[in-house]
Amino acid sequence: MFEKVLIANRGEIALRVIRACRELGIKTVAVYSEVDDQSLHVQLADEAICIGDATSTNSYLRADRIFSAAEITNVDAIHPGYGFLSENPTFAQQCHDCNITFIGPSPETIASIGNKSFAKNIAKSVRVPCVPGSEGIIDDEMEAKNLADSIGYPIIIKAAAGGGGKGMRLVNNSVSFCKEYKMVKSEAEKAFGNGSVYIEKYIEDPHHIEFQILADKYGKIIHMFDRDCSIQRRYQKLIEEAPSPFLSEKLRNEMGNAAIKIAKKCNYQNAGTVEFLVDKHGHYYFIEMNARIQVEHGVTEEMTGIDLVKWQLLIAAGEKLTIDQRDVKINKHAIECRINAENPLKNFAPCPGEIVLYYSPGGHGVRVDSHVYSGYIIPQYYDSMVAKLIASEQSRELAIKKMYSALSEYMIRGVKTTIPFVRAVMMDKGYITGQYTTKFVDDFLKRTPTDALDFKNC
Repeated sequence: MFEKVLIANRGEIALRVIRACRELGIKTVAVYSEVDDQSLHVQLADEAICIGDATSTNSYLRADRIFSAAEITNVDAIHPGYGFLSENPTFAQQCHDCNITFIGPSPETIASIGNKSFAKNIAKSVRVPCVPGSEGIIDDEMEAKNLADSIGYPIIIKAAAGGGGKGMRLVNNSVSFCKEYKMVKSEAEKAFGNGSVYIEKYIEDPHHIEFQILADKYGKIIHMFDRDCSIQRRYQKLIEEAPSPFLSEKLRNEMGNAAIKIAKKCNYQNAGTVEFLVDKHGHYYFIEMNARIQVEHGVTEEMTGIDLVKWQLLIAAGEKLTIDQRDVKINKHAIECRINAENPLKNFAPCPGEIVLYYSPGGHGVRVDSHVYSGYIIPQYYDSMVAKLIASEQSRELAIKKMYSALSEYMIRGVKTTIPFVRAVMMDKGYITGQYTTKFVDDFLKRTPTDALDFKNC
């Protein structure tokens, strides 16, 4: 087992990894930017090293500074969390070259599945359905337009190296295609340093379903069932639940087996997620695989009772996966609400600033993953998420009631948050039926009076 792990991340995921390491008897090293010096992950790690100023490009994305911190503190391994360098194959290779264990898949695997067009080819090779579209990267504008015309609109243009909802454009007709194509290439080049794009048929009103994978270094791969991530805005998730209320048992098993096929084909190791779109008829299509722990991993942990981050550490250290597929059970229904410092009444505009009062809910079946506290200043430079609230119960109905109760107890003063939004969702008939799709947020905001989203008591 490792003696010391550096966490190349910040916020709640850094704190989550610290807790897992502590329970396994592993010492931790936090890295931080100048504005994160008061963050909880810095205060709770065994050691902490500042690696730059407030901007990500001068801190959390600076591999050279992270490796300098790793060398100074003599760590055995680096956990990348999610975002930043977590899916960067060059960073993973540099860890290997420095004789430091990268807690995640191999650099080769990250490179192959990180490029969405390559990942689709992997899925097709094991006969997993994919959304109709280009066979790979398509760099010729007119060739791309002709393909889009033949597939039929609407289509979506995606950055091949994209992620987190960035580098995507929906195109509804042939007239606007060329303009949107140029925009995506430009955005992709600026955001990812790679202007390559591909196109797909846009599946209207789909369910966004993902399957959690665990794989050891000895070829054993299991899935830990599904999460429904359909409630999102601008392709970024707001509410997740496990298991999906939409899937039948037959479809759940079929998709789980498909996820394992893809993972085996790319020699996957460690924790990962295989993502699908499912249409109203129950037809599913592979869209991507994420080579990291997900923000929403906690709902799977609460559903199954299995600690994913501990298993990340154990697998990376060479331990065999002792869980068989038959051991993985759906024990509870779990729902996660992302609490973001955003104003839902202003198109979810970020609201950085000082939290003047913070009180989190508790009780049986309530989990809060957060790095903030009273007096903490939410910086403007990073993601706006301040907490993940998870409620779990024996049934979906009871989990919804528990989540509503917990949200009613949650108090954050000084900044606007998404608490009133997600609390209103818990009372919405469209959500309660469990038949919601990725269009839910837009439809919900149209039919919900603004006074239901006020910030009184939040």
